[in-house]
Amino acid sequence: MSYNRRSRIITQGIARSPNRAMLRAVGFADADFEKPIVGVANGHSTMNPCNAGIQPLVDRAIAALKDAGAMPQVFGVPTVTDGIGMGTEGMKYSLVSREVIADAIETSVNGQSMDGVLVVGGCDKNMPAAMMAMARINVPGIFVYAGTIKPGSWKGQTLTIVSPFEAVGAIAAGKMSREDYDGIERNACPSVGACGGMYTANTMSSSFEALGMSLLGSSQMAAPDAEKADSAEQSAQVLYQAIRQDLKPRDIITRKSIENAIALVMATGGSTNAVLHYLAIASAAGVPWSIDDFERIRKQVPVLCDLKPSGRFVAVDFHRAGGVPQVLKILLAQGALHGDCMTITGRSIGAELQSIPSEPRSDQEVIRSWSNPMYAQGHLAILRGNLAPEGSVIKSTAIDPSVVDPDGIYRKEGPAKVFVREKDAIAAIKKGRIESGDVLVLAGCGPLGTGMEETYQLTSALKHLPFGKHVALVTDARFSGVSTGACIGHVGPEALAGGPIGKLRDGDVIRIVIDRNKLEGSLDFVGEAGKKFSADEGAAILSRRSSREDLAPAANLPSDTRLWAALQQAGGGAWGGCVYDVESVLALLEAGSKSLRK
Repeated sequence: MSYNRRSRIITQGIARSPNRAMLRAVGFADADFEKPIVGVANGHSTMNPCNAGIQPLVDRAIAALKDAGAMPQVFGVPTVTDGIGMGTEGMKYSLVSREVIADAIETSVNGQSMDGVLVVGGCDKNMPAAMMAMARINVPGIFVYAGTIKPGSWKGQTLTIVSPFEAVGAIAAGKMSREDYDGIERNACPSVGACGGMYTANTMSSSFEALGMSLLGSSQMAAPDAEKADSAEQSAQVLYQAIRQDLKPRDIITRKSIENAIALVMATGGSTNAVLHYLAIASAAGVPWSIDDFERIRKQVPVLCDLKPSGRFVAVDFHRAGGVPQVLKILLAQGALHGDCMTITGRSIGAELQSIPSEPRSDQEVIRSWSNPMYAQGHLAILRGNLAPEGSVIKSTAIDPSVVDPDGIYRKEGPAKVFVREKDAIAAIKKGRIESGDVLVLAGCGPLGTGMEETYQLTSALKHLPFGKHVALVTDARFSGVSTGACIGHVGPEALAGGPIGKLRDGDVIRIVIDRNKLEGSLDFVGEAGKKFSADEGAAILSRRSSREDLAPAANLPSDTRLWAALQQAGGGAWGGCVYDVESVLALLEAGSKSLRK
């Protein structure tokens, strides 16, 4: 039996002689036209360490596909590196690159009627983009992670990419010597691979194991290690079997499997960006999923792993301690994982975990038992209030424990210092305009303003103030997976969509309440000009205010980013996953056309 269910349309029959002629030029022989054509989406790039080690993985996957009886076809996909673009104009291309990558994969696979796809990626947006594309295409597919970077070392200190970012703030504050500053820079990234803590890239790649779309145990391997290339070969072999079985992404990506993925994110202390990306993945797969679903899972799952940026250990430590399979087995044993969900191997995730012990090993400190968690509930708290009617998100475990009250509640009430550009906020910090007790507000930096840039330089600058832990940050932008502190992001609606955050003025009193035990809280405007009032009264005042006059999209926002931002706003904005719904867009265009005709 042949398994070229889709590609036969371009390889079979008299009329397809020109197609075959072109394929012969790239290595096809007569017998190959009966084989399934498998796309290999190659994220290799020397633009960053995250993707620079991908080519050997691709080579192993190609060889395995050929040995299995498929015809692999390689195509490239772009990448944007937040760690390099941070604080520059490059960040305006960051989040939108997720859509560009997804479109590139979908275009190549569907444009040439491929029978399956193996995606190899490394940097942050590679992962959600790959999953969005595979869900939309819905041909057999698997994701292969480039692997994590190995930790660096300087004078006995373990280094990650966070270290040089923090060194910038430390040397500016006079807290670090030039020798240590240079030493950290030269030793922070000793190998290829993605940033080494449970930052965004490792968060998404590890969650794909729980989702069922990557091989168990593969996501936290170090990029340079031989086992990483071995896993790429095994992934190709598994994909070929999925093609034979016609096992498709939408057979695997279901509401229950997304619940598994989010449970893993919560248990490992993953990045806030997972919220944004899983809303988009669910949308691509046609799975109903909302902000309330994150809250529901969070309440059921404790934080079990002591991982950076909030903890002590890095990804390679996690892998040695048992990694994702160990955490998943703990969740399964406690009824917090759906064991019947299908995986790309054709077996259920419960069956895949059968040989894993239900308790973590006693000779490691990275993974804790269910009865002794880092935190009793998941760490990603969703906050609502009159400043965030649609919602906002904070990594509660990143709040300095010394500013949390004895009852486990973070209470913050302070005057707003409002900015509409990150560079102005950073300049204010450097000039001493930010004081202990302030609530720094960065508005107009959501998708419509800047493409929803990450603001790690801002959080890093705050961290090195002597009173930085006493300053909260509220924004409609995103945070890097490495950010720490009382940082509330993804505030929705965003300022340029008429959100209340865009109506704040300097001196307005903001109240933040986060219960770190129940992982719930609120974000409200509760005072102005020396007068205090209730959250309901604050909402009424905001409804009467106009948006700030200085709010405007960044003057140099790229045209493609502007278009994407407008389209995603029509589809629900940040809390719709920053994806655009074609039917909603068409309906708006039609309504606009009718209005103009009248």
